[in-house]
Amino acid sequence: MRSAIGLRPLGRLADASNATFLCELEGVLPALRVIYKPVRGEQPLWDFPDGTLAAREVAAFEVSEALGLHVVPPTIVRDGPAGAGAVQLWIEHDGVEAAIAAVNSANPSLRPIVLFDAIVNNGDRKAGHLLPIGADRFLGVDHGVTFSTEPKLRTVLWEWRGEPFDDRERTALETGAAALRPGRDNGLDRRLAELISEDERSALRARIAKLIEHGVFPEPSPDWPPLPWPLI
Repeated sequence: MRSAIGLRPLGRLADASNATFLCELEGVLPALRVIYKPVRGEQPLWDFPDGTLAAREVAAFEVSEALGLHVVPPTIVRDGPAGAGAVQLWIEHDGVEAAIAAVNSANPSLRPIVLFDAIVNNGDRKAGHLLPIGADRFLGVDHGVTFSTEPKLRTVLWEWRGEPFDDRERTALETGAAALRPGRDNGLDRRLAELISEDERSALRARIAKLIEHGVFPEPSPDWPPLPWPLI
């Protein structure tokens, strides 16, 4: 999905590993700020195809919305000053210290993000990738390394490993399984087909099926580092 509304760069996030810009949407009232990550600014990764991180950011948003988790800010692919890229709504939040405190205290409001990360196979859930919106709501950002066909879950949110899913979590998983069933005409699989490969969509279906079968949050894999680095 692309937009004709222009992006006016306000600055660059210097500590981001890929080119990341804070921009303002031109001609929109009230003014809206967004994060813009152009494809041409992505650093090559050995385990992900080049030029695919922006699409994965958008796929993460699509899955979050379709499953009713609502843990990713609105994200689209569109053209910008440096070409096509992911554009995500800027969210005001309580800061990284509040995120760290929530991780350390195992705030139960983080559970939707824990489930989401297991579903999309998030390889980089740092505390700094959490946006605290008050005391009982959290959003997640930076989903470029998701949807791999190989198990890559790395997260600071292992507190709930092995715990059974609650009713809302089971409903989200069942919703995902139904939405991704071949031939299902609800648009999710069609939208994901524009963003990630068929093998990655098959792996997504398999992860959801496995989570439904086991009924609990996953344990760390012995074959992959369980924590991202840095942790923040």
